[in-house]
Amino acid sequence: MVQKQIFTAVRALAVLSLLTGLLYPILVTGVAQVLFPWRANGSLILSNETVIGSELIGQRFSDPKYFWPRPSAVDYQALPSSGSNLGPTSQVLSAQVRQRENELRAQNGLSPETTLPADLLFASGSGLDPHISPAAARLQIERISGERGLEPERIAALVEAQIEPPQLGFLGEPRVNVLLLNMALDRLK
Repeated sequence: MVQKQIFTAVRALAVLSLLTGLLYPILVTGVAQVLFPWRANGSLILSNETVIGSELIGQRFSDPKYFWPRPSAVDYQALPSSGSNLGPTSQVLSAQVRQRENELRAQNGLSPETTLPADLLFASGSGLDPHISPAAARLQIERISGERGLEPERIAALVEAQIEPPQLGFLGEPRVNVLLLNMALDRLK
């Protein structure tokens, strides 16, 4: 009786391992490659035949002439993707947010009365979010205008043109992909 139960369990493990560990991933990968090849291959963005990033993964921009992304809890490293696990009562999180707020105000010439978008103060859940809110992008226009010697109106128009609507019209919030925005900014003359 016990041998039969063990044999049944081992057989079930082998069948389920084959189905869920091999056949299902091959099927999903194949369907993705046929229906969504660009997304399935990482949504890589090329410049002069060189990969400069992915549309789906945030990356660091610290030069003042570029738009800056959300802070990253994993320093923009894709492998250890995660949040910080710091909760609303964490003194460490509170100190990080105060430091980010002070730096943003100083680097962008903002008064203490200026409301800062939360996405510039808090890291995303994955630590790799490639988007910022339109408000976060607009807040950086004056700094970038001064650094690049471009009229703020031109940069503002660029930001407005780069705003992506909620997915399917109702999922999420409007957002701006920082890498795509910075690439468009580099194309401005």
